[in-house]
This record gives sequence, C-alpha cells and structure tokens, in this order.
Amino acid sequence: MSDFPGAPDAFPGAPTGPRTGPRLRVLAAMSGGVDSAVAAARAVEAGHEVTGVHLALSANPQSFRTGARGCCTIEDSRDARRAADVIGIPFYVWDLAERFRAEVVDDFVDEYRAGRTPNPCLRCNEKIKFAALLDRALALGFDAVCTGHYASVRVAADGRRELHRASDAAKDQSYVLGVLDDRQLAHALFPLGDTEATKDEVRAEAERRGLAVARKPDSHDICFIADGDTQGFLARHLGSAEGDILDQDGTRIGTHQGAHGFTIGQRRGLRIGHPAPDGKPRYVLDISPVDNTVTVGPAEALDIAELTAIRPRWCGGTAPEGAGRYTAQLRAHGVETPVTAEVVDGELRVTFDAPVRGVAPGQAVVLYDGTRVVGSATIAHTTSATSFAGRAGA
Repeated sequence: MSDFPGAPDAFPGAPTGPRTGPRLRVLAAMSGGVDSAVAAARAVEAGHEVTGVHLALSANPQSFRTGARGCCTIEDSRDARRAADVIGIPFYVWDLAERFRAEVVDDFVDEYRAGRTPNPCLRCNEKIKFAALLDRALALGFDAVCTGHYASVRVAADGRRELHRASDAAKDQSYVLGVLDDRQLAHALFPLGDTEATKDEVRAEAERRGLAVARKPDSHDICFIADGDTQGFLARHLGSAEGDILDQDGTRIGTHQGAHGFTIGQRRGLRIGHPAPDGKPRYVLDISPVDNTVTVGPAEALDIAELTAIRPRWCGGTAPEGAGRYTAQLRAHGVETPVTAEVVDGELRVTFDAPVRGVAPGQAVVLYDGTRVVGSATIAHTTSATSFAGRAGA
C-alpha cells in the first residue's frame, strides 16, 4: 500500500506524459543543507526535469537537533524550500517518519541491545533514501533520485554502473553508500561527486547561485538524538541495569549501569576506580549483553587480524569468486587497509595484511578495488591478532 493518499499519479509533482530523449525526470532529496541544494541545481543545469522533496523523518521535528548539528528539523525543511524556490523547481515534503523509526531508529536501538555498534547513516541510505524514497519515485514516474552525497557513479565497459570514491577525499561518502545494489545505482545521481569539486568550491558555487544555505554549517552526529547524548538516548530506550566491568582474566574491577553504553575500543568514561597494574590505559575489548558485562584490557588486545561479515551487498555487480585482493574501510572516515577477502558459505571473510585496531561487530566493512566500491557487509565476528597468530602457527 502507498504511504501517501491517492494513486501514484495523484502526487502534484509527478511527471506527466511520456519522456523522450536524454532528459531525465529527477527527484532531488533536499535535506536543507548546501550539498543537496547545489546537487539539485546542477541537475537542473544538466537539463533534467527536477522536483525537490524534503523527507520529514520525525513525528516531532522539534525533538531533532537544530542549527549546525542536525539535518531533519522544521528549520531544515524551510531552508530546503527556499533553496528550491531560488533554483526554480517544484518542492514537496514527504512524511517518512514511521518508516524511518522502524528501519533506522529501532534498528539502532536493537543493535546496541545486542552488543553491536551500528551505523545509522548507512542504514538510512539503504532503507530510506534508496529504498523507500527510490521506490516511491519510480512508482511516480521519476527516472532517478538525486542526492548531495560525495561519490561518483560511472558506467563500465559492459554497461554496468559502478560506485567510485568522490574527487574530494576529505568529503568522500562512498563508505555509507556501499550498500547500494545495481538496481539502486542505476537510478542514483550524485552531481557533487561526479565532478572535480571540494566542499569549499561547492559553498562558493552556492553563493554564486544565490542560495542562502551557502554558509550553513554541516550536520554532525546522529540526527535523531536531539541533544547528542547517545548514552542518554540508549538509557532511555534500554533502561539501566548494573553490571560488572571485568579484566581479561575475568576479575571484577568495576561496575557500570548498562553494557549498551559502551563501544569496542572505548577508553574514556570507564569509571574504573584503580589503574591497571602496568599503569597503562584500558580499553573496552568486549561487550556481553547476555550477562551485562564489559571486558577491558590493554590497547594491543584490540588488534584484529581477521573478521567475518554477514549480509554482504555487492555494489553494482555480483559477488566476486574466490579470494581476491582489495582494500577495506571500517568506518565512515577511516583509512583504507590492504586485505584478502572471499565469500565463504554466504559470509564475507576478510584477512588483514597488518592488524587493525578497534573493530566492533555491527560496523560495516566496505571493500574497494582502487576507487571502485566492490561491496559492503556487516561485521559479525572478529579474530584477535594474538589468536590468529596462534592458529596460523599451529
């Protein structure tokens, strides 16, 4: 059933009549920020028929953060509307709050409940912008969804579409788009990443176009956590329950008010009453929601040599056959590291050339072949460098 009343063609911004020639009917997702506004303007400049849409993702937008730290407020919808007016395109607001809550917010809480560390931006791209939004756009007769992401879609020699890193490495967002499949890529436009442009140049372009959002600060953190207090948000949804903080030998060295308040690799906020015997800092090594315990230890115990990831999604292609050489990225702004990876029984096995530190179940591992995104999967298990060395030497 449709999320909006009436037949699909009842939407006043829907395309009418048959499309001819290379001119695309484009639905531009406009968050109220500078990137999506310039992306929409470039789509118009390229000759496409563009309609702007702002996604209302909260039943109570006042609860979403405002100013520099948000992307989903009433203020943002007004900024998006003003930008659409300047660009000269129709503009609408679509209510996807219920879908967003179920697919992104509830998933975020459930992942922490299970002791994992999710990436809600990646989930939003997969389930909202390139699933719910794209499906609705195609039903209405649009050819593509346009966003302000910094990434590049290229057409390979065999006609397949590939996702590549953006020209501005500092703003590259291909990591959070690695979940897109070939169908979604075929209907995706990223005007910012498809050209040689830095964020400063995009802001300058917005100024030239007369867009008031030219100097609007970037959004940060998690849009649905109003005050930026992730631990407080999780405590409200998951409650408090005192548990033990253990060292690697299983000795109780402290307590906490909920295992969900910790992430692998965390150093600050452990509130352990006495220092380690060697005087060095301790880090979160493991989180067990079953018995509500948190295990801490030295930094070197965080070193990971291998991981297994589930639910792989291949970006614009099929699963690679056999073991292959790639680089892997483990967080949105992380560095690439050389790996060997292969699919075994439907799961992705990744072995690092050199140990990496602080990898948490629930994170995404994204594989690259040069600048091309090969695919993405959700980390389920990790193998410590110490255990891996012992296994290799057995």
